[in-house]
Amino acid sequence: MVQLAEVRPDFGKTPEPTISVEPGMYKEWWANPAVVGLMGFATTTMATGLHNAGYWGAGATLALAIAFGGTAQFVAGVIDLRKGNLFGGSAFMAYGAFWWSLFVLDYVLPKTGVATGPNDLLGYFLMWTLFTLSFFAASFKVGNHLAGLFALLLVAFLLLDGVVLGVVPAAAAGWEIFFTGLVAWYIASAILINGVHGKKLLPHS
Repeated sequence: MVQLAEVRPDFGKTPEPTISVEPGMYKEWWANPAVVGLMGFATTTMATGLHNAGYWGAGATLALAIAFGGTAQFVAGVIDLRKGNLFGGSAFMAYGAFWWSLFVLDYVLPKTGVATGPNDLLGYFLMWTLFTLSFFAASFKVGNHLAGLFALLLVAFLLLDGVVLGVVPAAAAGWEIFFTGLVAWYIASAILINGVHGKKLLPHS
């Protein structure tokens, strides 16, 4: 999901901001947006997992979905695409949009009288299962930790499919979703801490 500074030949060196001006275009150096993107994903996913596990209501998920997991992660994706990172930018933007859509599905539509039945929910989660499968297949070229994260995320969507079908307990899916978010939190923390200290303090690949 990111181009990790740890694996770059110039790791430990702080690049100087570069600005170039072309007719009709302004270019400047951007920092790595992965920490914001992954933290937005991580916190919203953990909140969702705890909700599904019955620990608390949907309030935390909905708030994070519209602000951090949705908006902040989407912006991180735009920056990542601008930096040339196809995998990270696409993932951040898409899952940012996922959280927006979940907010619409769980809060906006009921308020406007639009009902969503089991078939609607199953179709919704199946689409995201297929989307996640594509990114899981691509993640092995990005890093082992991210491949593990997308494996967990794929399992999470499969479990949500099972919850809608009535064959998987919501609590079981919830704790797996929480653990998925926890892994994303670790990866974001490793990028942040290693990047700030200029050396590899937390294992990450």
